[in-house]
Amino acid sequence: MRSVLCFGDSNTHGQIPGRGPLERYDRHTRWPGVLQGELGPAWYVIEEGLSGRTTVHDDPIEGAHKNGRTYLRPCVQSHTVLDLVIIMLGTNDLKVRFNKPASEVAMGIGCLIYDLRELAPGPGGSVPEIMIVTPPPILDDVKEWKSIFAGATEKSRQLALEFEIMADSLGVHFFNAGTVCQCDEADGFHLNADAHRALGMALAQEIEAIGWPALERKG
Repeated sequence: MRSVLCFGDSNTHGQIPGRGPLERYDRHTRWPGVLQGELGPAWYVIEEGLSGRTTVHDDPIEGAHKNGRTYLRPCVQSHTVLDLVIIMLGTNDLKVRFNKPASEVAMGIGCLIYDLRELAPGPGGSVPEIMIVTPPPILDDVKEWKSIFAGATEKSRQLALEFEIMADSLGVHFFNAGTVCQCDEADGFHLNADAHRALGMALAQEIEAIGWPALERKG
């Protein structure tokens, strides 16, 4: 059996648009659950989504534990051996409090890839396959989050290009979620059930397209 770690924020956690972090879709509705259903029993899909998670930043308001880079190391070591790591982060980096352009958000993703390569949690201590997924662009109307995400909509539209450049430069896989789904109008930056399904199905196709050699180990 192969394993894939889905490392992300509230849109991996499955937070329902317009609701709080404790209100999430069930496992079969969240995109990692859809992915598990599409890939079948030959794969073990590990969900690791946290609302508010950033790429590399301690959040001065929501807490230092929102820093994806800080948590990535113990998370990966807990779930080793990993054949594939999917990273879908970036939306929270666009909050005003961080004041980062899209290019620096992509650099944060690059730091996570560097760490994964150093950790080498793949089979036999190898570097696993890595896939960067750009979250769908934030909508113009983010309701009560307007001040928190001021200016973020335009930056979010730039993420796909910046992430693709980063993926190409580091030789990892890339997928733009905005090509198959969009954020829900309820709050402008979370995925609804249809979007989760579309994303999970699309990522399953991307994973199968990687071209995996026959398994030599058991488990």
